[in-house]
Amino acid sequence: MAPFQEGFLVDLDLSEEQRLLKDGVERLMREHYSFEDRRKYRTEKPGFSEAMWARYAELGLLGLPFAEVHGGLGAGAVETMIVMEAFGKALILEPYFATVVLAGGILRHGANEVQNLKLVPAIAEGRMKLAFAYAEPQSRYDLFDVETQAKSDGDGWVLNGTKGLVLHGDAADKIIVSARTAGSAREKDGIGLFLVDASAPGLMRRAYPTQDGLRAAEITLQNVRIAVPDVIGDPAGAFPIISRVADEAIAALCAEAIGCFAEMHAITVNYLKTRQQFGTTIGSFQVLQHRAVDMFVELEQSRSMATYATMMAGESDVTERERALSAAKAQIGQSSKALGRQAIQLHGGIGMTMEYSIGHYFKHVTMIDASFGDTDHHLQRLASLGGLFGDQTTQR
Repeated sequence: MAPFQEGFLVDLDLSEEQRLLKDGVERLMREHYSFEDRRKYRTEKPGFSEAMWARYAELGLLGLPFAEVHGGLGAGAVETMIVMEAFGKALILEPYFATVVLAGGILRHGANEVQNLKLVPAIAEGRMKLAFAYAEPQSRYDLFDVETQAKSDGDGWVLNGTKGLVLHGDAADKIIVSARTAGSAREKDGIGLFLVDASAPGLMRRAYPTQDGLRAAEITLQNVRIAVPDVIGDPAGAFPIISRVADEAIAALCAEAIGCFAEMHAITVNYLKTRQQFGTTIGSFQVLQHRAVDMFVELEQSRSMATYATMMAGESDVTERERALSAAKAQIGQSSKALGRQAIQLHGGIGMTMEYSIGHYFKHVTMIDASFGDTDHHLQRLASLGGLFGDQTTQR
């Protein structure tokens, strides 16, 4: 799939390698990740399947976006989209997004050669899980609202503060923490990134399940010492890295949502074809057929925007990238509500039960909507940037 270029047609066909990746991941999910399998995996000690994590490593999925010189496969945003869409269909529980997309993105864009050579092979082989601790109780969706402090102390740093909703922070071997080294809270300058061992003295984790069945943790840092080699990039200039990784994460989440949407639509259509009422299948009622079509329209609109987000995730122009990602995230958020409501209502009472899958998909896409800014947040950001096409609309 060719990268997006404004003013040019885009080749949206997958390459042979990409099709093989898609077929391989989807086959793995079909064979090992039914809804019943997922329920079983949730009961395992870490809240996910270590056996499936090992399979991801065997397929090369854990090293997919990392550079080949660091032990990865050198893939890009399209490959991440393919994997995340397949994972969305299966509602996976494993910390792929937290380790490979989020924390892995920080390493790819911010870590030095020594750090990458040390960490990437361990990630790719499934021996190390990472988490990214960026959110704080007061920060909401503002990535630059950082009150956690990092003070220079001799030949290292000392961290103090609290991080909230650290996705898979309870299972991580190492946690990348954003902390303020200079300036006041809500300044974009003066933020650094620090690699902290999960067993470091002074680091405390309170783990809990999220609404959609994943795991997260509250992280408290009390005089946690960090050596200089564990500082990622400029200790006062990390915000551009954080912002770029967040945009790439949004593109990945959009792709995961498409997988959820596709499965929700397929499950609902199948239910309409088999559920009988008044002596016939309810799918024979034209009004319900129209609602199924409405779901399909939401799915395809969102798929187009998710593809656009993937094409723009690597855009070097920050403003253009943010416009595209906000537009995609807003569309995904709106569709998650519209499509999810239809799916639940068309299923009737069974759609509200924990034993049936459709409600779990709705919960997950609702959580995706709230991740890195909900619909309202991204509509506001898009408006502040002049809309999707900026000043071009006034030039016609």
